[in-house]
Amino acid sequence: MPAQPLRRRVRDDAEAIHFDFAPMVDIVLLLLIFFFLTSSLGVRQNALPLDLPRASTTVKETPALPIVSVDKSGKVFLNGKETTLTKLKDQLKPLIASANGVVGLRADERGNYGTVVKVMDVIKASGGERLALGTRTAN
Repeated sequence: MPAQPLRRRVRDDAEAIHFDFAPMVDIVLLLLIFFFLTSSLGVRQNALPLDLPRASTTVKETPALPIVSVDKSGKVFLNGKETTLTKLKDQLKPLIASANGVVGLRADERGNYGTVVKVMDVIKASGGERLALGTRTAN
């Protein structure tokens, strides 16, 4: 039996192709909400593994402050990015101006006290008027 040619169905103008966007928009919005809820907005301050000293009273961190961190090996970080003491002064000047002279300082409890004092001197030389020292709550 010979193969019959396939017949194509001719579409009428009344049978227009229709695509419903509502389910796709729902999925995109759900994904957007999921990413907003799971993204961590406060990673900048807690990115470094510092063992902060304990204090009986603490104040909630202000995210607009420039945060200078010193780890236990003496490395200096500005807002989570490693820097040096010589570069820190120039990097801090515009940040201090926008933060009204307040700078956050987080230093490892077992770190070098001399490095912390040097960082405090650089903050003062950059125009920093007040320090917000980072601590953790005492248990």
